[in-house]
Amino acid sequence: MQTAKPEERLVVVWRITQACDLGCAYCGYSRVLKRDRAQADARSVLAWGRVLSDYAKRAGRDVMVSWLGGEPLRWPPLLDVSRVFRQDYGLSLSVTTNGTTLGSEHVRQRLVADFAEVTVSLDWPPELHDRLRQSPGLYHRLRDDIGQMRDLMRIAGGGPRLRLNTVLMRDSIYEFEALCQTAAAWGIEALTFNGLGGRDRPEFYPEHRLLPEQVAWLRQALPGIRERAAAHGLTICGSERYLDRLAASAAGRAQRVSAEPGNACRAGVSFLFVDEQGRVSPCSYTSEVHGRTLAELGTPEAVSSLPERWARERQRQLTAACADCPSTQVFGKFWREPVTTLFELPRRRTSKSTTGLQKPAP
Repeated sequence: MQTAKPEERLVVVWRITQACDLGCAYCGYSRVLKRDRAQADARSVLAWGRVLSDYAKRAGRDVMVSWLGGEPLRWPPLLDVSRVFRQDYGLSLSVTTNGTTLGSEHVRQRLVADFAEVTVSLDWPPELHDRLRQSPGLYHRLRDDIGQMRDLMRIAGGGPRLRLNTVLMRDSIYEFEALCQTAAAWGIEALTFNGLGGRDRPEFYPEHRLLPEQVAWLRQALPGIRERAAAHGLTICGSERYLDRLAASAAGRAQRVSAEPGNACRAGVSFLFVDEQGRVSPCSYTSEVHGRTLAELGTPEAVSSLPERWARERQRQLTAACADCPSTQVFGKFWREPVTTLFELPRRRTSKSTTGLQKPAP
């Protein structure tokens, strides 16, 4: 079942900076790339936060603002802006981070005090994580810093929901359960995953993309992995339709999202994207076509009108991105499946990896 109905919560994913301090081989914001590094204007962010607050009160909805980057915790005003959002505006807060700032006690304290969710990006196994991100020792620092954050949450008697997000690649997919075991041991409550995409770093993608047979393996193995993880307090997110999306990507099949009523996207109903330039759109892939500036959306009524406005625009013409939709939330990346029955997967000939995960034999 879903954690919240779309009408109960509006999630606003806000990319506030393109700057990052890591050199991830698969990411378009890697520090090694020569590119513009735009960042949001703090005054504009605060002003539209007030609009979202007014909208939430009038609509009777919970609004969660989820900071994204680059590395959002490297945006200097983030913690102060977040405190205003929570204390003055009554908004819920989330952040997705590479974890390099979690070594700061001040950062940990503010995350525990002001945030509802903190998602840390982690690749697996540990040596691959450090190598891909060009940051020796990062994995062990994350382990220790998350441990200190958990200690702080115990002292405080509460804190954010801790999640991990990982990118599944040809090199690592068969180690997925080992990652889940580690996440549970760290006290992580939920884990989400992406298949490696090819839009950001097309030079890296061909040799590391998932193969169709690997996605088929994941589909078969995931129920059992979920059940074992749940026994240790870890929820693994992702719907069956999300696995269909991964399978289509691995096979090179497009996944078109319709503009017809009742389509899976429902642009603007439960999800908004805001980029560092202050453009609000249905997702990060449609800002050029459907983006509206923060100034255009300066009232709660303007925010309320977005789903109808975008539905009309999409009826007239779908964007190129919609012809092969890459927006993971549309396909249920964050869907949480309850584990209600005990069962075993069909037995098959296997060989053990060095981490103990069962993976298909050659």
